[in-house]
Amino acid sequence: MNGKGCVYLVGAGCGSAEWITQRGRALLEECDAVVYDDLLDPALLALADDAEKYPVGKRCGRHSVPQNETNELLVRLGLEGKRVVRLKGGDPFVFGRGGEEFLALREAGVRCETVPGISSCIAIPAAAGIPVTHRKLSRSFHVVTGHTADGGAPESLEALAALHGTLVFLMGLGHLDEIAAGLVRAGKPADTPAAVVSDGNSPHPAAVRGTLADIAARVREAGVEAPAVIVVGPTAALDLRAEPLPLTGVRVGMAGTPEFTGRLGRALRALGAQPSVYLEGRVRALGLPDTAQLEAADWLVLTSRNGAECLFRALREARIDVRRLAKCRFAAIGPATADALEAHGIFPDVCAEPATSEGLAAALLRAAKPGQTALLLRSESGTPELPAALRAGGMNVCEHALYRTKYEPVAPAPEAGYLAFGSAQGVRAYVDAFGAPEKTTVCAAVGPVTARALRAVTDAPFVTGADISAESLAAAIAEHRG
Repeated sequence: MNGKGCVYLVGAGCGSAEWITQRGRALLEECDAVVYDDLLDPALLALADDAEKYPVGKRCGRHSVPQNETNELLVRLGLEGKRVVRLKGGDPFVFGRGGEEFLALREAGVRCETVPGISSCIAIPAAAGIPVTHRKLSRSFHVVTGHTADGGAPESLEALAALHGTLVFLMGLGHLDEIAAGLVRAGKPADTPAAVVSDGNSPHPAAVRGTLADIAARVREAGVEAPAVIVVGPTAALDLRAEPLPLTGVRVGMAGTPEFTGRLGRALRALGAQPSVYLEGRVRALGLPDTAQLEAADWLVLTSRNGAECLFRALREARIDVRRLAKCRFAAIGPATADALEAHGIFPDVCAEPATSEGLAAALLRAAKPGQTALLLRSESGTPELPAALRAGGMNVCEHALYRTKYEPVAPAPEAGYLAFGSAQGVRAYVDAFGAPEKTTVCAAVGPVTARALRAVTDAPFVTGADISAESLAAAIAEHRG
């Protein structure tokens, strides 16, 4: 075996990035390269920030990279001594060709390990409220590929029809008519409950229920698209979902830094939404200002969590003891920035209310003495409103860019009910990448500066958070949804 590289066949689970195992998450954060399939939550790729990324996605009827080429890529990366995550939807060994890849790697002498994942055969039905087993209805379940290697319908429908329990067909939407009719011909009652479910990462998530007699027609009418899971048996008639939340089933696209989209995603999921990152902003630190400038400032003004984190990271890297800033007072634009400062033992002297540039300027001018110096530590793309207001109020203002943010698309922008933006820069980057938002989509701006940027590029309706925080923005979306 090759002693350097290793390829990990990692099951990504289904739908949200939160469904990956802790082991899978840790490997993504540490790996050198990721080889990944289609329809995975982009937040998973964001975990592998600096890794090489190779899309080899496959979907029914379309293979962007032939399987033999995927095998060769994995072997090459492994022989180069890299730690490689082969990220596969669901579980690697449930119709995921993981066995073929494992054998190819073993034959080439590349070390390979498997990290199981939550398979779509149980997860997708469960998300729709369909258990694959139930003690009084179905004491077994059987997972079947929906098509054969040559693209045909599944074989042995006669044998499957004779089974008691639940039948689960994966990758079979294109053969739904043949499967349903074949099971009936083989003796399965036509009124046997059936369901077809596609998850939140599908183009059009859906859960369609019926019977073997009418499920194909119902699915066509609903416009369900692959990938989808077919469930046949008594449990397909059950609906064990929790009571709907304010945003249950609502798709929200997000544009922002991982810190922002992570917080917003958690807040949205708690309200039942299906958030996805469309555009990701990567923060790059630019370093500290001159130490003398830091120590001379009366006020250090932070306008984001990213700024606070960059400041203290840079102080550590420069081996500057924070006690050298003892004469400085701190001002934060709002509770989220204040929380970031408090995590480093700094309790800000000023925290704006409302959490806007205007609110921060007003609060700081009330607390500061005339002629004092405010050092603004913020993004390279910071807007001019704050320094202008402080100068107009009689303060000396210095500015230093602690970081810059570069935005890159991490997924195509599919249809979504809402688009949430964490900054004005994110709005401009979104338009550059995808064009102006559709007027049928409701945009959500984290604050007034972002809202002004939206007004400049689209007539689409939008909502704004009560303050500059991800949690406030999620609440605003829920209130709008009403």
